[in-house]
Amino acid sequence: MNFIDEHIEAYAIAHSSEESDLLYKLNRETWSKVLQPRMLSGHLQGRALNLFSNMIRPQYVLEIGTYTGYSALCLAEGLKSNGELHTIDINEELEPLLTRYFSASNFANQIHFHLGNALDIIPTFDLDFDLVFIDADKGNYINYYELLMTRLKPGAFIIADNVLWSGKVLDDYSILDEDTKTLVDFNKMIQADKRVENVLFPIRDGLMIARVL
Repeated sequence: MNFIDEHIEAYAIAHSSEESDLLYKLNRETWSKVLQPRMLSGHLQGRALNLFSNMIRPQYVLEIGTYTGYSALCLAEGLKSNGELHTIDINEELEPLLTRYFSASNFANQIHFHLGNALDIIPTFDLDFDLVFIDADKGNYINYYELLMTRLKPGAFIIADNVLWSGKVLDDYSILDEDTKTLVDFNKMIQADKRVENVLFPIRDGLMIARVL
């Protein structure tokens, strides 16, 4: 993920709002205790998610891929006062950590964690999601997108993480691994999808933002 100049990234963080004390502690604990801490959204991307959520002011947010809960907490900061955030992850080992931080936050009654396969859980929701954040297994990005597009109303937003995949999306398609190929196909699909308008932000590992028309 670290393909953006570290000095530019440090400068960007220094000129962005600070993360809360709770997010700072979660950031530190993730890096000290959890495998693959690079999966954490982190300070800069977290403030971007906070900003998007506050601009949209969603009633209902869906997150696919909770990890340790950092991005969920950032997205929850923009919820309406009676809003809900539903986040799904298949890794039960991280549940005690993320639920501890959710419970300690100001959004303890608004964040709902669902353990299991997102493709099975999403159809059980009877909610009109205003904002969706996809940050799970890359091989299912297209499946998540197609499943969601049948359920989202005009004006809803989809944000997909890791769409630059450490810059590997620029490599020759014939030599790419399956995850990278899926992300390349995912980006092309959204670019060609007349149901949305979109922009790809080179924030951290790449954020694809799509608004349903």
